[in-house]
Amino acid sequence: MAIHKIDVERLLELRNELPVLDVRSPGEYKHAHIPGAVSLPLFTDEERKVIGTCYKQESREKAIKIGLNYFGPNMVAMVEQAEAISSQYGDTKNLLVHCWRGGMRSSAVAWLLNLYGFEIYLLEGGYKRFRNWVIQQYEKPYRLNVLGGYTGSGKTYVLQQMDRAGKAVLDLESLACHKGSAFGAINMPAQPSQEMFENLLSVELQKLEQHAGEDGIWVEDESQRIGSVNIPMSFWTQLRISPIYFLDIPFEERLKHIVSGYGSGQKEQLVNAIIRIQKRLGGLETKTAIGFLLEDNFIESFRVLLSYYDKQYNKGLHNRENLESLVDKIAFSTVDPVAIAQHLMQLQTRSTSMELQHGSSS
Repeated sequence: MAIHKIDVERLLELRNELPVLDVRSPGEYKHAHIPGAVSLPLFTDEERKVIGTCYKQESREKAIKIGLNYFGPNMVAMVEQAEAISSQYGDTKNLLVHCWRGGMRSSAVAWLLNLYGFEIYLLEGGYKRFRNWVIQQYEKPYRLNVLGGYTGSGKTYVLQQMDRAGKAVLDLESLACHKGSAFGAINMPAQPSQEMFENLLSVELQKLEQHAGEDGIWVEDESQRIGSVNIPMSFWTQLRISPIYFLDIPFEERLKHIVSGYGSGQKEQLVNAIIRIQKRLGGLETKTAIGFLLEDNFIESFRVLLSYYDKQYNKGLHNRENLESLVDKIAFSTVDPVAIAQHLMQLQTRSTSMELQHGSSS
């Protein structure tokens, strides 16, 4: 058994087969971590604080001694935790380990687990190196197909159909745990931190890029801000210059679709969501929308809101350079995710074929 040093790319290859042990403190892990990593903290948050203060104010040697005092009594528990984690991966004797910078914390845990009999893969540079890798992913060029359309066009459901058909689909709202509007948090789990969202997005982009091929990656047209998180600027800039497949669906059809989706929501949550946008919606429209909602008239309430969101989306859509060359409007009479997905995939197949033919003839 040995300890092997690996880079970020190798860790991401192995993480689907082997457990990734994050030995940073619980607070560090909770804030953000490598997707799929399991927390196995060497020190508690308080212990880490004590050691760090000693390191800065007294000496490295004294800080190490304090750390060893904490580490010693917990050795058996750490080994048993590692065994429990490895049992979920078929009792593997191979573990991936990292700390913040690939320093003493991960080295200590790697030594202990290797001594016990585990084969250890240690991430060089630790989580900090991973974060550098994350930022680099947003600088890479991607072939993106942006699915646009006013609110209620069923864009999320269309992309789900395309995903089932084997297309590379980036679901930003799922990664952000938010549907992107004032109502986006309803029936959704808590949002990740900004850093964690970036981690999730970068790993997903790497996976999709390998799968996409000539077809590229399909993604919904979004504002830069999704709830409390932001799409990294360099990637969002690419979204803004990518071709848009705009679903042109009648207002009344979209209204029915919206009501079917949000009509089952708790009335209090819906009212609170309307209040959050009252400054932009306007006093009269806010009062009208809430009044209809309290009367259980969801259709008329959402009619007011949908008109507002149409204006907002239209503003964002037209705030692009070379818009006419980017947008391909596709008219549908109803919100039919299956039919729309099939049509879009046929369009893309023809477009890709024409590009390949043009490339081979030039």
